[in-house]
Amino acid sequence: MTEPSHIAVTNPFDGSEVGAVADMPPQAAQALLRTAGDGARACRALPRHERARILDACASLVEQDKAAFAELIVAEVGKTIRQAAREVLRCGNTLRLSADEARRNAGEVIPFDAYAGSENRQGWFTREPLGVIVAITPYNDPLNLAAHKLGPAIAGGNAVILKPSELAPLSALKLVDCLLAAGLPPGVVSVATGGAALGEALVSSKDVRMVSFTGGFATGEKIARSAGLKKLAMDLGGNAPVIVLGDCDLDDAVASCISGAFWAAGQNCIGTQRLLVHASVYEAFKRRFIEGTLALRVGNPALQDTDVGPMISSQAAARAKAAVDGALRQGATLLCGNILDGALYAPTVLEGVSFDSALWCNEIFGPVVVLQRVDNLEEALALANAPAYSLHAGIFTSDLHAALQAAQALEAGGVMINDSSDYRFDAMPFGGFKYGSLGREGVRFAYEEMTQPKVVCIRRTARQA
Repeated sequence: MTEPSHIAVTNPFDGSEVGAVADMPPQAAQALLRTAGDGARACRALPRHERARILDACASLVEQDKAAFAELIVAEVGKTIRQAAREVLRCGNTLRLSADEARRNAGEVIPFDAYAGSENRQGWFTREPLGVIVAITPYNDPLNLAAHKLGPAIAGGNAVILKPSELAPLSALKLVDCLLAAGLPPGVVSVATGGAALGEALVSSKDVRMVSFTGGFATGEKIARSAGLKKLAMDLGGNAPVIVLGDCDLDDAVASCISGAFWAAGQNCIGTQRLLVHASVYEAFKRRFIEGTLALRVGNPALQDTDVGPMISSQAAARAKAAVDGALRQGATLLCGNILDGALYAPTVLEGVSFDSALWCNEIFGPVVVLQRVDNLEEALALANAPAYSLHAGIFTSDLHAALQAAQALEAGGVMINDSSDYRFDAMPFGGFKYGSLGREGVRFAYEEMTQPKVVCIRRTARQA
């Protein structure tokens, strides 16, 4: 039995206990903040080449231990072993990109003499650390999303209090161990494991200069209300639309959209949720999409031939099914799936979903996709843009004009052309549009969010001229 002062981490597939972490009370925040204050001074004092060396060395340690990292992700999250292995490789890439930022992104020369009246001045700006950053990460990418916050923050000379999801904290803890083994001074990264009260105590502290949060809208709103005057960066939910036009490579579109919808059991903020398919190919696309979905292997994520593992918990799977059942009561048609077995929820496809249903308007964060027939691109764009928030969108077409029209009109942080919404390269800017959009991730862009410019201006006097 796990002690009451600890949080058990369980395998979502079989319910076995994978490990346990301390359930820190909110009173622990003060000690964490003191440690982080010392860590901020230590990291700021590190030369850039040393920050870069540590991040590169950590990447090497992660890559050397990639099998153990992948197995840990499978155990605590339920990602399939193939998906987990890919996440580990992305983590190494994220850390190396962060090392590159430490080396290159130090500031710029300012052309003062480009402006009348400043001819006798010259100078530059540097990029300086903010200080203490609180980073809150979710369970769906427990390793790489932690790296996306820790890497840029360390590159910029900051200290971080990392609060991973209590559902899946073990991969993040193992990553921090690698950073320490690579030579990161103690205190630069502290790990806070506990519930919402601990998070609120950290977020509301005036000693914290930035909160970087990835998670849901409700939690994001609570953080915004309690944070006070500090920088906020938030990667919140999505409800990704993908448009399929009649002139596309249909087989490619089907395969890409199946992957985009059901990767990581649909627990993916850029996962494809709404497929807007042109009437000329709707029936053919639907038939092939259902055939491909039914061919997916659902089950034990530790097996190499499994395509879809469990959701993070049986409660999460039940919530996904409840949303689908609600849409069915409103008149939607079930094409396949909607089978619940503990935390396993079969990939589910519907059509005829009401535009005012929760399944159409909100992020499902599960292996559920909605098919919708459209008559033209303009109709598809209007439907795609209807929700109040978005992250990514996609379009499949061989018409360059249509692709560029969609790229301009889609209200999304990223538009993937001839790809599903579920594509992200760790160097690109990543974030949302419309409601809840605050800042950008992607290593260079997160680094710049986590640093602040300092201007140095030298005026030449008459004696010096």
